[in-house]
Amino acid sequence: MAGKERTVREILPVLDGWYAAGEPFGLATVVAVSRSAPRGPGAAMAVGPGDEVAGSVSGGCVEGAVFELAREVVASGEARLETFGYSDGDAFAVGLTCGGEITLLVRPVTPGRDPAFGAVARSVAAGGPVTVATVTDGPATRGATLAVWPERTSGTLGTEGLDAAVTADARGELALGATGVRHYGPRGQRREDAVSVFLHSFAPPPRMLVFGAIDYAAAVARLGDFLGYRVTVCDARPVFATPKRFPEGVEVVVEWPHRYLRATDTDGRTVICVLTHDPKFDVPLLEVALRRPAAYIGAMGSRRTHDDRRRRLVEAGLTERELSRLRSPVGLDLGARTPEEVAVSVAAEIVALRWGGSGAPLTVTSGAIHGR
Repeated sequence: MAGKERTVREILPVLDGWYAAGEPFGLATVVAVSRSAPRGPGAAMAVGPGDEVAGSVSGGCVEGAVFELAREVVASGEARLETFGYSDGDAFAVGLTCGGEITLLVRPVTPGRDPAFGAVARSVAAGGPVTVATVTDGPATRGATLAVWPERTSGTLGTEGLDAAVTADARGELALGATGVRHYGPRGQRREDAVSVFLHSFAPPPRMLVFGAIDYAAAVARLGDFLGYRVTVCDARPVFATPKRFPEGVEVVVEWPHRYLRATDTDGRTVICVLTHDPKFDVPLLEVALRRPAAYIGAMGSRRTHDDRRRRLVEAGLTERELSRLRSPVGLDLGARTPEEVAVSVAAEIVALRWGGSGAPLTVTSGAIHGR
């Protein structure tokens, strides 16, 4: 899921300002992690004119070294691949005290030499889908980039075959909103690993659909926005579904929930939160939701409400497989009472389901904190 960490998407307005002013800058992007690294692939830091810094790649562990690297690549015009990890010999050496390891691609971005950058920035700002493929290692030029949209491309990685193979994969990753490294032969051969390419997908933000314009919905919407979702709140009652009751940027729709959902596209990243706990809204809505693509479908209510709702859904013809997708009562057991606390419990369940977390306190677990 997209969180509010310092990704290229988040610092892009600053980078685009430097680019538009004709100022070169050094861009460091996390392309691979292992063990308990504090940032995932796509986290970014840039050093621009006047040594201005935007973003971060490790939460402070290696930023000083990355700052110098970014200045060096701007001066040399050549990209570098660097790995940082914890040093057992010297705990104060440049490294990650959390015990993890991150690999960074640090490359110069120079207006005139990187013509696709401006187009990418405009697409991302407009919420459009684009994947940026960058060579990280191999015989191809490190730092070479290819921007891939659903209908066009810009740039080259060096050979026509490599461009064709990466374009096909980039569009596939874009459909999933996925980011990571792929390996190819020099001319795009798929069973070879001579060339490493980082595919950084800028898919539109995933959607969070919140049904029921109550106080709990306002709190859930606020956390959903914080986690990077494009949030819509829907309720059939206009007296409740008013924009002034919800955070700025949250879309508010007056419509019967099941009708709105039936007319709305969802995908494997969509989160659906049903907070009305009223059968006349919940049952028709969940009939639609449980038969649609979604990453998470949760419904609020007591255990008695859940049992009654489940009985009604069975009577409506839903199968056990469809019903198994429902997270009800919604949220993790945090002992939450207030709307804000309940929202935290819902958000925690969404994050745990996304990454396969147990929801247990870390003090009673063992092994890597950040699972693969």
